[in-house]
Amino acid sequence: MTVQPAPPGRVRGWAASLLRLTSLRLRLVVVFGLVALTAAVSASGIAYWLNRDAVLTRTQNAALNDFRKSLEDNAGSLPKRPPCDLLKDAAGRMAGTTQHYEVVLIDKEQDGSYCAAPSDSTVFALNVVPETLQTAVNERRPDDAGTGGDGMPYHLYWQRITVDGDPFLVGGAKVIGDGPTGYMLKSLASERDDLNSLAWSLGIATALALVGSALLAQAAASTVLRPVQRLAEAAKRLGEGKLDTRLRVSGADELADLSRTFNSTAESLEKRVEELSAREAASRRFVADMSHELRTPLTAITAVTEVLEDEADNLDPMIAPAVHLVVTETRRLGDLVENLMEVTRFDAGTARLVLDDVDVADQVTACIDARAWLDAVELDAKRGIVARLDPRRLDVILANLIGNALKHGGSPVRVAVRTVAEGTPEAELIVEIRDHGPGIPEDVLPHVFDRFYKASASRPRSEGSGLGLSIALENAHIHGGDITASNSAEGGAVFTLRLPMDAPSARPFGAVEEPGTAPGESGDSDGGGR
Repeated sequence: MTVQPAPPGRVRGWAASLLRLTSLRLRLVVVFGLVALTAAVSASGIAYWLNRDAVLTRTQNAALNDFRKSLEDNAGSLPKRPPCDLLKDAAGRMAGTTQHYEVVLIDKEQDGSYCAAPSDSTVFALNVVPETLQTAVNERRPDDAGTGGDGMPYHLYWQRITVDGDPFLVGGAKVIGDGPTGYMLKSLASERDDLNSLAWSLGIATALALVGSALLAQAAASTVLRPVQRLAEAAKRLGEGKLDTRLRVSGADELADLSRTFNSTAESLEKRVEELSAREAASRRFVADMSHELRTPLTAITAVTEVLEDEADNLDPMIAPAVHLVVTETRRLGDLVENLMEVTRFDAGTARLVLDDVDVADQVTACIDARAWLDAVELDAKRGIVARLDPRRLDVILANLIGNALKHGGSPVRVAVRTVAEGTPEAELIVEIRDHGPGIPEDVLPHVFDRFYKASASRPRSEGSGLGLSIALENAHIHGGDITASNSAEGGAVFTLRLPMDAPSARPFGAVEEPGTAPGESGDSDGGGR
């Protein structure tokens, strides 16, 4: 049997339902409701039992007192061993009181037989009286007058029973002086109905109390959670960079203290960010000003070194190495200044694209040919792959990536060009540059595009400035693309350039840039150290 996964929409619905079930508001309402329900049920239960006891005790005492008095008045005046007729008449008179109970009188007749005379044989007979109650009524008690008792040999006993689902009170007593024994049966149905009505009333009151407590809990939760929601919204705005976000503080409770702490934290964060932004801006201005100021003397030095390079063959052999070193370092210094100026443009957001339709294969070939890398690079690119890109910035990217591969990985370097999703808005140009060197250490991979990063502290100086890969990545980003670095399973490092086939004309780098100032146009490349 194949188990089908749940649709994503249904999974999200379950997740949202679970989130709602575990929300703070719901938990507050549930806890408040449970406390209110417990209190209401407890109060209702206590009220019910108190009222039940009071109602039954009042009815019971009234009936038993009336029965005792009626038994004394009616049965106590009968002759000894009266006939059944007299017992029956006495039972009828006893049952005619306002307490509305039935009576059974029991005594011996003249012939020694027992007579059980009920007031109404269809309602009450001796067999209804529990055996335990009969035993207690007929049992003669010892004289307890000397111990604080009433000294009576017989007492009045009672018991609550149920007959055919209806509650009754049964009482019994024996007339002192060998008189008849009497039992009474009083219905408690009206009291039961009254208690049931009371129970329903208390249940309705409990339900209303629960609803009221839920409403109060909702109001209380809103009062508590409203500041928390405002705090969450303020924290979200703060996370979005709106550092001037503040909360209105009112009251002197814990939530007000929390709002004050948030405002203090936001104020400190805003000041700190402003300080860091000011330092960063000052640093960018310093680098830009320094690079600009270096260009003028560097131009003069470059002109002198070019003259010296032209006359290198006529110089003293002892001086020629020094002249060669000066020429090399001057060019390196020029590349570094140009790179620094390009970096400052990216940091300041003043770089922009100059788009054109570019045949990628021709662009890669021109880049390799201009730098005399044809013998060291293998190109796998079909003609006719045309993308709308900035050709100058693409040349910078290719020069840095291929130059870095040649410098650190060794030849031959393979450059493969392909496209994916061609003919769709998601169409991408993919350029893979792979070398045949030892690859990039795993701990270095996350840092290969960092500025001035050196893989080994033991060789802090290299031919490059350490900015080439960083500049290549920025140029890819301005196109809406990216560059990734990895190691091939067959050995060597692989840099993968992804660019949209139709780069967006408007990027967040909007200011005008002087043409011809990007590094890489002179034919030099500068890779990051590995």
